Amino acid sequence: MEVDLGKPMGLREKITYRFFWTLAWLAAKSLFRFTTVNKERLPKNTPYILAPVHRSYVDSPLGGLITTQRVRFLGKESIWNNRLGGWFLGILGCFPVQRGTADRAALKACQKVLERGEPLVMFPEGTRQYGPVIEKEKMHSGPAFVAARAGVPLIPLGIAGTDKAMPQGARLIRPSKVFLVVGEPVVPPEFEGRVPRQAVEDLTEKLRNSLQEAYDQAQTLLGNKS
Repeated sequence: MEVDLGKPMGLREKITYRFFWTLAWLAAKSLFRFTTVNKERLPKNTPYILAPVHRSYVDSPLGGLITTQRVRFLGKESIWNNRLGGWFLGILGCFPVQRGTADRAALKACQKVLERGEPLVMFPEGTRQYGPVIEKEKMHSGPAFVAARAGVPLIPLGIAGTDKAMPQGARLIRPSKVFLVVGEPVVPPEFEGRVPRQAVEDLTEKLRNSLQEAYDQAQTLLGNKS
């Protein structure tokens, strides 16, 4: 099944995106007083996969605010039942994936996003998790597989403070200090043809280690770890 990625942004869409991005940035800065560390590690004018730690629903929008370049996200297709909501999320970079769609279709859509030269957010832990440790058993291989297929770097993003701003089960966002730390990029080796499963597993483990380092640094800055 084909996933609708929308058309590449024209001038009008770029202006609209920058307007809403600025509003979101101002709101997030007011609520979270967020600080981004090692921002220079983000690739410029080339696609990449941003791989954040996942402890809160707030992680997704904050990930898209560390760069003015539009970053793409996966979203549930049901959100697009509301035309205005779907349009707004589309402008911000979300694209719909139907509930129950095979992982292969979603991964193929992710690869197409990167082939179009756009950065993409993929959470290597999948759903939201608890605690300061990124567990090996909770890591998903999708980001590493897509990065290897597309030949793009994985950029870990440690985020500390969002679990206090919007804990699991909370309906409202609380003002809270947040630190975002861009980790050391993880660059996949080049492959000809099929990507071996072992290579994906090795790349996933390298990503986990780099992400843990970035997450530890973010927690230290926040005062959660010595």
